[in-house]
Amino acid sequence: MDSYYFIELILVLYRSVCLLFYTDRYKIVKHLNFKIRTETVMAGGRQRTFDKQIALEHAMRVFWQKGYAGTSLMDLIEEMGINKPSMYSAFGNKEQLFISAMHNYIENYANKHTKYLYEDELHLNERLKKYLLSIITSQCGQDGPTGCFVSVCITESCSEDMPLEAMEVIATIKNLGEELLVDFFSKAQKTKDLSTHHNAKRLGQYFISILHGTAAMARAGKTKKDLEAIVETAMKVLGTVDKPNK
Repeated sequence: MDSYYFIELILVLYRSVCLLFYTDRYKIVKHLNFKIRTETVMAGGRQRTFDKQIALEHAMRVFWQKGYAGTSLMDLIEEMGINKPSMYSAFGNKEQLFISAMHNYIENYANKHTKYLYEDELHLNERLKKYLLSIITSQCGQDGPTGCFVSVCITESCSEDMPLEAMEVIATIKNLGEELLVDFFSKAQKTKDLSTHHNAKRLGQYFISILHGTAAMARAGKTKKDLEAIVETAMKVLGTVDKPNK
């Protein structure tokens, strides 16, 4: 009986140590407020349990930093903290994992900036500027590697190293930002918050081009202050707001 309780004590201590290790290892994504989703798979004849969302976060950051072609399976499994059988069971192959990473970025990173465009109590210029500066802050490394994951994907999709299915997903995603801004400017013209002498489509394309440029500059080491100055200059294309929102 004494031996039994001694073994139980050892197991409790072991679990406590594992919990402490887990908390420290994944504190980088603790603030993201994701719903915890646990994936249990059979790997090499034994059961492995891990947080699927955290593993996806780590994979996304590797792709973000190195691109699809520059990321090896070893890079992925080392950063995700799982083995190959577990990765294949939970996410599929490298291409499918990459696609999941892109969707994760859009859902949990890119979409958060759009709220600033719909703060109706603010003037159009103020809303757009807050939207652009929020993206700039992210590009400077607040949420992960510098730059923009979508910009990295778009650039790489021009090569022959990208699988067809991944290229098709990128082709859809790359238009989302432009469509969002075109819709934003079109609605502003209908409410007379933006002069009709502007072309809504061209404005959308203009500001998306600015953001892809700042993403590249952020990866090249430009500071947040440098990029904020670019936004200030870009905003001058709008002039002043014709009528404040009410």
